[in-house]
Amino acid sequence: MKEGFNTELLNYELFPIVVPADQVAKITIRPLHGHSRRFDQRMKLFHTGGDWLGGEGGEEVAFTLENGCLVAELRFPGEQEHTLMVKDGDRQVGDFRVYSLAEDLFPLTPWKGDFHLHSDRSDGKEEPAYVAAAGRRIGMDFLALTDHHKYEPSLEAIERFKALDIDLKIYPGEEVHPPDNPVHIVNFGGSFGVNKLFADEKETYLKEVAELQATMPNLPEGADAHRAASSEWCFRKIDAAGGVGVFCHPFWFCNSKYYISPALSDYLLEHGSMTAVELIGGYYKWQLSNNLQTAWFFEHEASRRIPVVGASDAHGCERDLLFGWYYTIVFSETAELPDLKRNVQARRSLAVEALKDETPRIYGQFRLVKYAMFLAREYFPLHDRLCREEGELMLKHLAGDAQAAMTLAGLQGAVGRLNRKLWGRG
Repeated sequence: MKEGFNTELLNYELFPIVVPADQVAKITIRPLHGHSRRFDQRMKLFHTGGDWLGGEGGEEVAFTLENGCLVAELRFPGEQEHTLMVKDGDRQVGDFRVYSLAEDLFPLTPWKGDFHLHSDRSDGKEEPAYVAAAGRRIGMDFLALTDHHKYEPSLEAIERFKALDIDLKIYPGEEVHPPDNPVHIVNFGGSFGVNKLFADEKETYLKEVAELQATMPNLPEGADAHRAASSEWCFRKIDAAGGVGVFCHPFWFCNSKYYISPALSDYLLEHGSMTAVELIGGYYKWQLSNNLQTAWFFEHEASRRIPVVGASDAHGCERDLLFGWYYTIVFSETAELPDLKRNVQARRSLAVEALKDETPRIYGQFRLVKYAMFLAREYFPLHDRLCREEGELMLKHLAGDAQAAMTLAGLQGAVGRLNRKLWGRG
């Protein structure tokens, strides 16, 4: 069992787990098995925001038993995590966790996604549709294939599942490589591909890059003006296509040197118009690069306040390397592209490092990180279980299972129903 998983979820159902701050909410604890159907009349409520003064502490809570469930109406002050401690005599039944949110964050749902994935159409291992299905299997709500130089593989993945009733959002994408420029850029969700423009509209591209370069007279030493301008041209094109432009692995350390000069990375991070920076991700010697990127982020966060994402950059789904290790959580009304983009731009996204058998490390705004740590323990295990079932059926469909499509139709909306229950939205 992964460290941080709340084992109470194996024996009890708690809902809602997320409530509006400073309002009264009706909380239900439902035992799932015979050995968990024992309660006496003792429950205490603890708030994580309070000081620890020693002793047992906590507020005594009145509750009722309704149809075998423990029910309590409680007010949860402030934006913080709360613990309901339930005892059966001297035996502790369990610690049940609830998070209260301020009114701006409560209406938003946490969506898990990967902005950067490869298939065998470039240098990955599996076909595009397989990568998409495998992504759902590990809990992704949204993703895009972002093969090197190629936009079409992402469209292939979308087409393969177009006729099925699935909840996974599959978006178009590509990894953009401007000519004579080592900067890697992800076009996530853009309505057209950017790579093909370098050849199809070469003269326009060169003219517009030159015009941009003329506006960059004060580049720091070591930052190439053409590379800075061509990168900026790509970011602007992706934005015009409605996509999320991601500056990939800005401090990639490869073959004993930085792949991109630190001066150019620093200039783009300070002045570029990317939607977000890939704060953590997977590639050669990834931990060294991730450490540098997170250090840069915390040093410049107060002044630049740039949105962040996490991305696996996985080149295979079945080799236990990178796939699922890094991803993004976006707090958004829906997982539709315009909502995702708007909320990433508003810095409501987090970069997550979830190495195998380790507690996730989460980066971004402190307020959101606290909330996401709660979700990683109390919500995502339930969410991922539903995604796994859908992902397995998607893979069976690709393998020719005629029944998989019908079963998938019956599962459609399962994550949405879970969310409405756990957020108390009816």
